[in-house]
Amino acid sequence: MAAPGKSKELKIITRPAITVADITNDLRKISLLQIIKSFGEITEKALMYLAKGIQDKDVNLGYHFFEVAGSLTSKELKEDIIALLYLGLIETNPRNKKLRITSEGLEFLERNVDRLGENKEKIAGLVEELRPKIIPIDAEQELSFKLLRVSRRRRRR
Repeated sequence: MAAPGKSKELKIITRPAITVADITNDLRKISLLQIIKSFGEITEKALMYLAKGIQDKDVNLGYHFFEVAGSLTSKELKEDIIALLYLGLIETNPRNKKLRITSEGLEFLERNVDRLGENKEKIAGLVEELRPKIIPIDAEQELSFKLLRVSRRRRRR
């Protein structure tokens, strides 16, 4: 018998679902798609540093960054990544855990990239300018994923 005052009822919390139509007016997510398209496959950590670098070069993407234990993070950027993954506009490569744009994401971006205006060219240019600084971060993350995979295989044996 349950203790008095305690209930075993299921509590349902509703959250609004996001749709592709919701993103058409969200310049932050469109900018994020443009960054991923311009860079190619990129780890989440490297994407954080790339977006921060772009914002530091006077292109306001609308993200707030802070450091936690020496690692850069942004709650808004993480939520946008999750939303884009949920909608299938980006995906995670199962081999190396890198984010990449999907064909649906490319089609969406082609239809809506004009909303970025002059920032479209700025973002593409800054991605290329910052690429040499981001590649080592991306490689470090890729290596840590590989080492984790190898250590899991050894434990199974």
